[in-house]
Amino acid sequence: MVTLSKKLLRQTGRANAKYELIGQGDKVLLGLSGGKDSLALAHVLAHMKRVAPFEFDFKAVTVSYGMGEDYSALHEHCKEYSIEHEVIDSNVYELADKKIRKNSSFCSFFSRMRRGILYTYALENGFNKLALAHHLDDAAESFFMNFIYNGALRSMAPKYTAKNGLIVIRPFIHVRERQLRDNAIKNNLSVIGDEACPAMRFDIKMPHARASTKKLLADLEKEHPSLFISLKSAFENIHTSSFMNPNYLR
Repeated sequence: MVTLSKKLLRQTGRANAKYELIGQGDKVLLGLSGGKDSLALAHVLAHMKRVAPFEFDFKAVTVSYGMGEDYSALHEHCKEYSIEHEVIDSNVYELADKKIRKNSSFCSFFSRMRRGILYTYALENGFNKLALAHHLDDAAESFFMNFIYNGALRSMAPKYTAKNGLIVIRPFIHVRERQLRDNAIKNNLSVIGDEACPAMRFDIKMPHARASTKKLLADLEKEHPSLFISLKSAFENIHTSSFMNPNYLR
């Protein structure tokens, strides 16, 4: 039996209510990698489906890159907990060697391809929302990476509509990564980690930006324990007129 903490359920429920992520009649597709984050979200959505005062459907889908991955244990886990699950086969790994240009982002390529496959599956199968397991740490890291490396103030929205009309939601946007790590340990979940990362199969230099940003935030949090509380508030309290963009000064 998987036991979910009251805090995790409370944070997800509040985010769902605040941003209107899932409601009556929604058909939600969950991108399930099998890692600690998406596996936790699968169980939270299953819990919500049982107790929410509205009806919705969801299905978990795992994208196989065509590297000979074995998702049988993940599929059996979902089956044991009555979570509908399907593995989608692709040839993304084969394409990567031909399509990725020199010095381009390896991880970004796989992320875009995976997202495209999920979008297509969702639209072809009548899903109106795609759930991703990004958490508050992901949003903070994204903000600092864009700030430091791209010269942009940008993070991860709890909800947005893609160009194809599909609504993308992040129910864990208020959840810390350490909570999801603790959840996996407490429930003795067999999670899929870096061993499933396609980058491990290529002889390339791994990107350092995210690792460096993680360390930066960890160091800042040691000095300022309320850092992520402040970041969460800041992401909701944006003073656009205080920046140098002329569009916001008119």
